[in-house]
Amino acid sequence: MRPNRRTSRLTTASVAVTAATLLAAAFPTGASAASAPQTQTGTRAAHPTPDRATAIRNANAASAAHAAQLALTAAQQTSVRDVIVDADGSQHVRYDRTFRQLPVLGGDFVVHLTPAGGYRGADRAVTNDLSVPSTTPEVSAPKAADLASAELRAAHRGALKQLKAEPQLVIDALHGTPKLAWRTQTAAKDSLGNPVARVVLTDARTGARIDAWDSIETVTGDGQSLYSGTVPLETTQSGSTYQLKDPTRGNTYTGDAQNKTDLCFFGICFVRAPAVLFTDADNHWGNGTNSDRATAGVDAQYGTNTTWDYYKNVHGRTGIGGDGKGSYNRVHYGSNYNNAFWDDSCFCMTYGDGDGTTFGPLVALDVAGHEMSHGVTSKTAALTYSGESGGLNEATSDIMGTLVEWYANNSSDKGDYLIGEEIVKPGFGKPALRFMDKPSTDGNSADCWSSGVGNLDVHYSSGVANHFAYLLSEGSGAKVINGVSYNSPTCNGSSVSGIGHDKLGKIWYRALTVYMTSSTNYAAARTATLNAAKDLYGAGSAEQNAVAAAWSAVSVN
Repeated sequence: MRPNRRTSRLTTASVAVTAATLLAAAFPTGASAASAPQTQTGTRAAHPTPDRATAIRNANAASAAHAAQLALTAAQQTSVRDVIVDADGSQHVRYDRTFRQLPVLGGDFVVHLTPAGGYRGADRAVTNDLSVPSTTPEVSAPKAADLASAELRAAHRGALKQLKAEPQLVIDALHGTPKLAWRTQTAAKDSLGNPVARVVLTDARTGARIDAWDSIETVTGDGQSLYSGTVPLETTQSGSTYQLKDPTRGNTYTGDAQNKTDLCFFGICFVRAPAVLFTDADNHWGNGTNSDRATAGVDAQYGTNTTWDYYKNVHGRTGIGGDGKGSYNRVHYGSNYNNAFWDDSCFCMTYGDGDGTTFGPLVALDVAGHEMSHGVTSKTAALTYSGESGGLNEATSDIMGTLVEWYANNSSDKGDYLIGEEIVKPGFGKPALRFMDKPSTDGNSADCWSSGVGNLDVHYSSGVANHFAYLLSEGSGAKVINGVSYNSPTCNGSSVSGIGHDKLGKIWYRALTVYMTSSTNYAAARTATLNAAKDLYGAGSAEQNAVAAAWSAVSVN
């Protein structure tokens, strides 16, 4: 399960501003106030709650006044990625930036404002100067494309077809001293025709490899559903038939990909696998088995609905992008495709059928919540998908997917702290993909933080945050929850008491959307969640103390 890097920005109000204008007085906004502000729980403000446009104006003015602190210069340009307005009127505006028109990896920052619009502080992905002496590369674009293509071949052994590579010049500030780099999007199809893709960062002066990550979210693992029993569905009537399309949740819908795949290069899809909308004569969908192609569609639509409801009802976020827009699903994608992925470029979820031996259809509820939470992360903190931030990115989706499952309160798929337990088959060899109470149960994941955690695959480095989340929710030691046995150790020998999964979700979501940035590592995640707990429950509260204890229990001190 991996976050998509070949995606377009979908922010409702994107604002581009030159730093020269900043330094003169304040940013022009040019923003739309069409979308409703996000809210958090808190004390009611004594004055009108600012709308999105007002928050952006306030943040622009504050950024202008603190340009030196934020390392904003005349060579830079900024754009608004996301806006959070708390119930008490406090505002949090998240920016991306460029340097001489080139995207800056690690240039993102969040400006925090008081209810009255005063500057409270900022979080920056990196704190060093973001400038480079020259934006003229010494390594050519074709050479960068060749190096990235070789990386893709090495990462996916076997014959690749239709391999393409598209380099883009960027400023890389995430890996030490800022440097000019090529960010190359590579894409191809494997021997079965399924898509593979990888982003490769290359030093534009020396040709040295800086970093690389896969760029497709994958799993390596009244309707009658496969996994959740008979579930309610909101549908749309069209003449004498019904469509699997929900008008109450932004017109989310589900279609049949007919076992075809996309033809996409560099985030642009020239040919998309179809999403042939499911229709039905009597508004009773599926039969609970794979013999009816609509059954997987029931699971997918139910997963979308439940994820939508979780973010809206628990966190006040309407839709994955926070803009009220619905997404859509494609099921029966590819040939024996053991993957499911969220793609920002189509704002859609795609599910394979699995190979039948290792995985069944990947339409389980926690998988849906996991993958769509990658979309939430990309719209908010945009945690870089490598190193410790990559582990936090993957853990965020595990945590939020788990909380979606708990929120559903479905008797056929009860809430638990196992990831992908419904989709695994005997051929996988374990009862789930991942185990939050003791991540090392999968044979690879880390239970405790160490200096080498960032060198692990992100699906394994995520174990530290997953372990923290379980301990914060349920505490340490042996117990049985919803019929599942857990026995969570601590890395420092302490005994930890949990505060429940509801509070875990509220703390993690606020940390993600208000305090985390693209470069957040485990130490910074501890600070972010402590700040979130303080905001929600007060300084020195039992909840904030529990956050500190749970991080210490996984050796993040």
